[in-house]
Amino acid sequence: MIQRHLNIDYVEYRSVEEMEPMDRELVAAAMEARKGSYSPYSKFSVGAALRLEDGTIVKGANQENAAYPSGICAERTAMFAAGANYPGKAFDTIAVIAGMHGETCKDPASPCGACRQVMAEYQALGRRPLKVILVGADRIYKFGEVDDILPFIFDSLEA
Repeated sequence: MIQRHLNIDYVEYRSVEEMEPMDRELVAAAMEARKGSYSPYSKFSVGAALRLEDGTIVKGANQENAAYPSGICAERTAMFAAGANYPGKAFDTIAVIAGMHGETCKDPASPCGACRQVMAEYQALGRRPLKVILVGADRIYKFGEVDDILPFIFDSLEA
């Protein structure tokens, strides 16, 4: 038996003002995207903004439906829109912000497993790390790549 230890590195910010200008811009785009959330059932609104390798920003918001689980998360809305409208462009960074009743969650909300797996596949397709920014009212986390939020990624592209 071999016992191993997994380390995850990330940066924690106390406010958006501590961040680099490009990251602040992406967080602002995610906040704006959240306004497009359609979440009448959960009241949990999420916005995502994705920066492509050429600097283009693509936004997405969660969309619910009475025929659950027909809705889609903000992260996948942004990624699928980018994949469809900018094929072949690598993803650089995605920012995600969530809240209820107009208030941002104190702690950053983590993407669901399906969104993490989609992030992992687009990261592999782009052949470069996809940075992840998770925004909360009291703290912001920035991860250097999807692997940091989804260790042991399933990657059928390398088969």
